[in-house]
Amino acid sequence: MSTAKVTKRRRKKAEPASSASPSADAWGLESLRKGFLAWMEVHHYAAMTIRTQGLNLRYFVAWCAERSVLRPGEVSREVIQQYQRWLYHYRTKAGRPLAFWTQHGRLVSLRMFFRWMVKSHHLLYNPAADLDLPRLPGGRTAKHTLSVEEVERVLALPDLKTKLGIRDRAILEVLYSTGIRRHELAGLELQDIDMERGTVLVRQGKGGSDRVVPIGQRALAWLEKYLREVRPEVVWSTENARVFVGMGGLPLGLNQLSFQVSQYMREAGITRRGACHVLRHTAATVMLEGGADVRFIQEMLGHKQITTTQLYTHVSIRKLKEVHEKTHPAANLAAPEGKKDGA
Repeated sequence: MSTAKVTKRRRKKAEPASSASPSADAWGLESLRKGFLAWMEVHHYAAMTIRTQGLNLRYFVAWCAERSVLRPGEVSREVIQQYQRWLYHYRTKAGRPLAFWTQHGRLVSLRMFFRWMVKSHHLLYNPAADLDLPRLPGGRTAKHTLSVEEVERVLALPDLKTKLGIRDRAILEVLYSTGIRRHELAGLELQDIDMERGTVLVRQGKGGSDRVVPIGQRALAWLEKYLREVRPEVVWSTENARVFVGMGGLPLGLNQLSFQVSQYMREAGITRRGACHVLRHTAATVMLEGGADVRFIQEMLGHKQITTTQLYTHVSIRKLKEVHEKTHPAANLAAPEGKKDGA
C-alpha cells in the first residue's frame, strides 16, 4: 500500500466530530430549534403558530450554518445584527425585497427563541434582547379583494358534472361565506358543521382559540350536496373525519387548497395575487360595506385585536364615497369653467 493512501486513510479517521451534520449536535442550533418547538407544543401554542415559528427559525439556522455558526454560544449581538441586514438586502428570485412584515416576523421569532434558550439555561445572556425590530408601515390594508361580480364569476367555474367540481364549489362557497382561513377550512371536521343552526365551529384557530362562525344558506346547500354525493364515494376510512378531502380520500393539503383556488381565479381573469385569503378579505369587506359592525367582523374572523380588523375599513372606500356624495354639500358641485382638476 502506498504512503499516499495510508496518509489519506489516517486523515479520514482524524476528522473532527464537529464536521458532522449540525442536526446531529444535541447542543447545536438545529437541535435546540426543535426543542423550542416541542416546548411550544407542551404550552399549547396553536399549530399554525408553531409551524410559522419553526419555518422562521429554520431560515436563521440555515443562514448561520452557511457561516459556520452552529451553536447558540457562537451567536453574538453582532451576528444577529448582520442577519437583520441580510434580511433587509435579500432579494427573491423575482428581484423583490422581503416585505417589512416578513422581516419583522422572522426577527420576532428569533427574539422568542433566544429568550427561551436563556430561560432553559442553554445561554447565559440573550444576544437578541436589544434587537431593534424594523418599523412597520402604518395603515396596512387588505389590498387584494374582489368585487361581488368577480366572486360570482369564480364560484361559477367548477365543473358541476364532476365530483371534483362539486367539492371545489363547496370549498369556494364556504371560504367566501365564513371568511375562515385556509388552514381552518382544511382542519374542519364533520362534527364542526351544524346544518340546523347554520354555523361552523373553528377549532384551534390562529392564537389557539375556538370560535363559532355563521355560514350562509347557499354555502350550506353546496356543502350538503358535497357531503351527500361526493365525500362518501371517495373516503375509504371511517376514521377520517375531515370535511374536505382529495379525490383519493386523504385530507387536503394547504398547498393543494391554495393551488385549486388560485387556478379558478386565473380562469376568471383575476390577476391579483392570493387565493384563499383573498376570499377572506372579500368576505370581511363586503360585510362592512353592507353595514356590519367592525366588532362583529373581528369576532367572525378571529382577530384578537380590533386594529387587525380595522385594516378592512380602509378597503371600504367605495361605500365611503357613496356616503360622501350623499351627505357632503360640495361633493356634487360642478367645477368652475376653465378650471382643471388640481388647478
